[in-house]
Amino acid sequence: MKITICGSISSSKKMIEIADELIHLNHTCDLPYSTRRIKRGELILESCLKEIKINGDKKLRREADVDVIKEHFEFIKNSDAILVVNIDKNGIKNYIGGNVLMEIGFAYVLGKKIFLLNPIPELGYKDEIIAMQPIILDNDLNKII
Repeated sequence: MKITICGSISSSKKMIEIADELIHLNHTCDLPYSTRRIKRGELILESCLKEIKINGDKKLRREADVDVIKEHFEFIKNSDAILVVNIDKNGIKNYIGGNVLMEIGFAYVLGKKIFLLNPIPELGYKDEIIAMQPIILDNDLNKII
């Protein structure tokens, strides 16, 4: 299966780990732009997180050689499924942020399978996520079918 991995930049290490596991399970996958750069050693995650905390992610997006949102949407269009790496962030268990919510909605409209690594978080848009009928993996990638 071709899977596009979605998640906050703060979960990049986990996304890279999951991409490696998916490849081991004979899937192919695409990672978000900044996560790919972190994996290649072109960016340092801690420096990115520090910059984001101070100034948001505008600088990272400006310095990218592609429109990172459009690129990731193209990955989703050309995949069989998305896998949302929703781990704890900012004191929220299984966090899903605004950008990832858009990616889930885009995948849903395209009829793609939507996998969540962990259960749906308690957020104001929980009902919208439920309505898109994601498959909860409970951190078990072997459930991907």
